[in-house]
Amino acid sequence: MEKTSEKNTAAFTHLSTLSQYIIPFGNYIFPLIIWTNYKDKSEFADHHGKQALNFQLSILLYSLILALIAIPIFVTVFLQNLPLEAVFNDDDFVIRNFNFQANIGMLSVGITAVILFGLLKFVEFFLVIYASIKASNGELYKYPITIPFIK
Repeated sequence: MEKTSEKNTAAFTHLSTLSQYIIPFGNYIFPLIIWTNYKDKSEFADHHGKQALNFQLSILLYSLILALIAIPIFVTVFLQNLPLEAVFNDDDFVIRNFNFQANIGMLSVGITAVILFGLLKFVEFFLVIYASIKASNGELYKYPITIPFIK
């Protein structure tokens, strides 16, 4: 049975990933600091620290992949419909005759990537809360869809 301090440390490691909403890259910095301080002192805290960091790195990778899909699609669709005379003559940018039918396939893929990103961030929030509850109860938890970067 894990001690209360080990359970609190593990739970706080998971909850520290939510600092990303306040501090940029806080979801990597704070769990890394906590994990490096406690990994040699507690096997339980070591397990949860690795899980929290691996999950955040996996979410980063998935987000980058979705961004690499969505951003070029939206830029391409925008540039295809940008009137070049407005660019060269400093006229107002008025997009006329935007053809949805010609771009519906690309726009569907781009919108799907954006929706998947939103869903990924929504699920991430609740999985972090769930993992911290499991850790505070003294249970080992492994995040789903996680790539084990740190073993």
